[in-house]
Amino acid sequence: MSDQLLAKETKLLILGDSLSAAYGLKQEQGWVSLLQDAWKDQDVNIINAAISGETTDGALARLPRLLEQHSPTHIFVELGGNDGLQGHPVSKMRANLEKIIQLSQQNKAKVILQQMQIPTNYGTRYTQMFSHSYTLLSQKYAVILLPFFLETIALDKSLMQNDGIHPNATAQVLIAKQMQNTLAKIIFP
Repeated sequence: MSDQLLAKETKLLILGDSLSAAYGLKQEQGWVSLLQDAWKDQDVNIINAAISGETTDGALARLPRLLEQHSPTHIFVELGGNDGLQGHPVSKMRANLEKIIQLSQQNKAKVILQQMQIPTNYGTRYTQMFSHSYTLLSQKYAVILLPFFLETIALDKSLMQNDGIHPNATAQVLIAKQMQNTLAKIIFP
């Protein structure tokens, strides 16, 4: 099979929450749309299945249909933030993420897991258990763990919307460039 034919079969499914769903912005301003534009000559089909407010419960329930419908080669999992913000048990979130990884791998999709972070006001124990879940899962299932893409952006108020949680349009461009560089190394090794 030629490289060109292989490239045409590349499908990246974004399974995420408001951080990938362009919350508070026009869809075309979001990092996922900007990434698709940047890769328009790469023959990568990006399917944005991110939904604002999504939890690992909701994503897990939707995943079988998404896998059947799109047959992705890669899945970017950007979930858990809403579970944490809603105070869901970390064990439940981790179990859901584990099932998402297992189901994706059973369907021959390469999983890319996004480290998520929550505010420290949830307590040290909860916050550490939450963060550690991603490391545990990435090691157990040999999946790529990417650092939280808002790590530096969230510290700059000029890059955040008024709610202080969601990146603004300027930040979306920065995230798209960062993700383009990071994901290109995984998708086009």
